[in-house]
Amino acid sequence: MPGQVETELLTAIARFAGPVRGVGVSLISVFGVLSVPTEALPLGLGLLGLVLIGAVADFGSPRLSFVLAVVRVVALCAAHDELGGTGQWTFNVLTTTAITAQWQWSPKVTVPTTAALLAVYVTAAGFDGAAVLRVVVECAVALAAFRLVRRSSRRVDELRTRRAAMERAEAVALERRGREREYLALLHDTASATFLVVAVDGREADRAEVAGYARRDLDLLTGTSGVPRDSAVDVGSSLRAVVEHSPLAVDARWESALVPASVALALVRAVREALANVERHAGTGAAEVHVRAIGGGVEVRVADSGRGFDVGAVSDHRRGIRGSVVERMAAVGGTAEVTSRPGRTTVRLAWPRG
Repeated sequence: MPGQVETELLTAIARFAGPVRGVGVSLISVFGVLSVPTEALPLGLGLLGLVLIGAVADFGSPRLSFVLAVVRVVALCAAHDELGGTGQWTFNVLTTTAITAQWQWSPKVTVPTTAALLAVYVTAAGFDGAAVLRVVVECAVALAAFRLVRRSSRRVDELRTRRAAMERAEAVALERRGREREYLALLHDTASATFLVVAVDGREADRAEVAGYARRDLDLLTGTSGVPRDSAVDVGSSLRAVVEHSPLAVDARWESALVPASVALALVRAVREALANVERHAGTGAAEVHVRAIGGGVEVRVADSGRGFDVGAVSDHRRGIRGSVVERMAAVGGTAEVTSRPGRTTVRLAWPRG
């Protein structure tokens, strides 16, 4: 099945081959009438009228155009002697018709038709080896050029198809890697955090509380948000549940800021991880969450006045900051910056990047 480029090429050639033939034979016939003897002028004008009628058909129906193209060549051949025996008019109309036919119709039609018209011309004007060879060569060159252009367009279609397949494969791979990063980050936010509670508290851990953590983790790992990824979501409304369910005393202040649902989801999970880090490591029971609209984007700051830590000393194997915060924001086109010193730790989340 022809591709898009090949189809467009064939359509364009089929559309313009007829008009090119019509205009060409009309101009040839106008000059042909001027070269006929005076006594044959009425016949020449009649043939010119036939050519012009056929030229009109060349701009319309391909079937009628084909019939009239054959008829006018045969008519000119039949009137060869009456036109003074000059075959230049007839020969030029014959070659123009034969060449343009190669572009518009199948070789199954054009080859026998051209051979028949050439035989009619030889019968009327006499055998001329040079003229016959010229018609054959010109038709062969026209057909070869047509097939070469068509093959080139087919190659372009193949390259475009291959490129589209590669782009789809690359997009799928990027999406898969993004989901893997998101899953690893979510796994850190949920199950690994629960394991840390059990490891730190040991036997003193409340079994009912641990069970509640586990149920929440399972819901987050297997559930869906139910929000279309391309819908607009208010960041403050999305963070409200995170703040309310945090065991910390959170000073929350936010402005209205609409972002895509995927960005809001990344912000929610990054803020949740930041608050969880405050709860686990900061040695304080309070935190601040501030949301500020900036142009068409948003900035979220999570801060605490705890003991702080050395950001540069955090191992790459620890996914809390790198995976759950930094990479998560980068995946949706945002940034995450963490600064810390004793008495003040700040996580700044911004979208879009820059």
